Amino acid sequence: MKPLNLTEKIFTNHLVGKTELPPAGEVITIKIDEAFTQDATGTMAMLQLEAMGVDKVKPLSVNFVDHSMMQSGFRNPDDHEYLRTVSQRLGITFSPPGTGICHFLNIENFVKPGMTGVGADSHTVNAGGMGALYFGAGGYDVALAMATGEYTIPMPKVVKVELTGALRPGVMAMDVILKMLSIFGVKGGKGKIFEYTGPGAATLSLTERATITNMGAEMGASTSVFPSDERTKEYLESRGRGADYQPLAADAGAEYAEQVTVDLSALEPLIAIYPSPGTVETVAARAGTKIQQVCIGSCTNSSFENIASFAEYLKGHRVAIDTLLYPGSRAVAIQLANAGYMSTLLQSGVRVMENGCGACIGQGGSPPSKGVSLRTFNRNFPKRSGTPDAEVHLVSPLVAAASALTGVITAPDREVTINQVPQVDDTASFGQPLPEAEAQKVEIIRGPNIMALPDFDPLPAKLAGEVLLKLGDNISTDDIQPAGKYLPLRSNVKEYAMQATFNLVDPTFAERAVAHRDAGGHGILVGRENYGQGSSREHAALCPRWLGIRAVIVAQFARIHVANLVNFGIVPLTFKNIEDYDKVQQGDKVTVDVSNLEGDLSMEVNGQQIPLVAAFEPKDIETLKLGGALALFKTQKAA
Repeated sequence: MKPLNLTEKIFTNHLVGKTELPPAGEVITIKIDEAFTQDATGTMAMLQLEAMGVDKVKPLSVNFVDHSMMQSGFRNPDDHEYLRTVSQRLGITFSPPGTGICHFLNIENFVKPGMTGVGADSHTVNAGGMGALYFGAGGYDVALAMATGEYTIPMPKVVKVELTGALRPGVMAMDVILKMLSIFGVKGGKGKIFEYTGPGAATLSLTERATITNMGAEMGASTSVFPSDERTKEYLESRGRGADYQPLAADAGAEYAEQVTVDLSALEPLIAIYPSPGTVETVAARAGTKIQQVCIGSCTNSSFENIASFAEYLKGHRVAIDTLLYPGSRAVAIQLANAGYMSTLLQSGVRVMENGCGACIGQGGSPPSKGVSLRTFNRNFPKRSGTPDAEVHLVSPLVAAASALTGVITAPDREVTINQVPQVDDTASFGQPLPEAEAQKVEIIRGPNIMALPDFDPLPAKLAGEVLLKLGDNISTDDIQPAGKYLPLRSNVKEYAMQATFNLVDPTFAERAVAHRDAGGHGILVGRENYGQGSSREHAALCPRWLGIRAVIVAQFARIHVANLVNFGIVPLTFKNIEDYDKVQQGDKVTVDVSNLEGDLSMEVNGQQIPLVAAFEPKDIETLKLGGALALFKTQKAA
């Protein structure tokens, strides 16, 4: 029997309709063990589940509240009440505000080695630290997984990352993933799964591994995974979950599409420079740069070990600048208190914030105008912090601590040894699924901001309209559909579309798009490389679709965004010849013949035919023709 790598083993155990894995690129369907949302994506996913007519979810399912917790006005608390009650009705576990960040809570309480999962957040890949294969996806794909227990994905290539050596004092897991980003950039992981192995992997704790897999999303990777070994067992036993452990690793002689080696002992503290996680330098090269803010936490670096190391470095000193902390979970916050670190942090002048995403998504914690913020987060896209002209750089917790004390970018200059105290069980915070008879009696509470999912028209034979925006490289979902102060609008497609879509790029876009739509035109967007990078937020497709966008034509897409565009009936296309990008200008009148999506595709502009290539899979054609995934589901259900 052919030796299998770890990815192949887990996929093979979950295959639907096949007995052997196909070559990379061929679409496979796998059984899903868990599906989850967070509140910024969850309301729409739940509305989709209701529109599907689903009475009870199939796999383990969780709705986490961790994004929109400011509760300024009625919208956020109304969303949370909707999520709480719809969870009770459909058999979904509910994690209320303050319990913690979805990815960290998931590792703490739900993920087991060998599981598969899908989550409506790009950093769902965090679970790979547990020896599990988890994928970020748009809300509709997660709703479909909840309804069917299945998920469809093109088979990725598997890249072996051989870790050797061990981290030196002052170097952390964050530096490992920043090193990977320096090698692969923000596009180099597309269509790939990074499988970490080697003697260096055995030196990393489970939460260190989760930091590394978490930011695999910034490389565009499908996901990342570590083996399940003694370190995994150690973590699960520390949480009273020893029975969930099973050893999992690649077979000797397993094959990989690519291989890269990273010597942990050769690493030094690194920093990702604004405006991209892929612009990586050494901290030494930036030492002495003045900063105005430090933030620690997010789903990337909010474990007890991360924050305790940060606190230990600060002990006996006061921070020189505004310093904010976001613990990964209530359990972590209690553990920090039990170890004496909450007192240390407060005495050092740190502002201890709620257990949630907070500043990472622009929900508070914005730096001052033209300020520089050091963050232990995973993204530093332009304007994401909520301050348009601020710069955000990404660093490890120890670099954050050293810099907070000096007010300039500083490498840590001393070792820390943290106080170890038992982990904390906070599972009592979860709202558990009700017995089915009780669940059917639950009244689902819908506030006035919760808008029913709109119906969309089928795809016409020809798209005749205008290029409403011409964009460049690396357009993120934050550029398309910003979060921050707009998150309370997530349940109201019309308001979110009109107030936020591309408003950081062109404040006139929404009004121009609606006028064009109402005049009978089809909106077209044009861009270059890595369009749709970043968050999995499906609103970055849903809201443009509501505004009348019917096709997006770029040089290359990020993986999750293609699926979201298809799900809402927007045709994703790429230039066959990238130089043709220069032949199209904003305002051009264009026609795209989409009568035969299986044939040759082209765009007519200024009397020229520009050849195009489908960015969608053959399986997506029926979805696009019907106007979106929900229309397809209803058609299939009626049949």
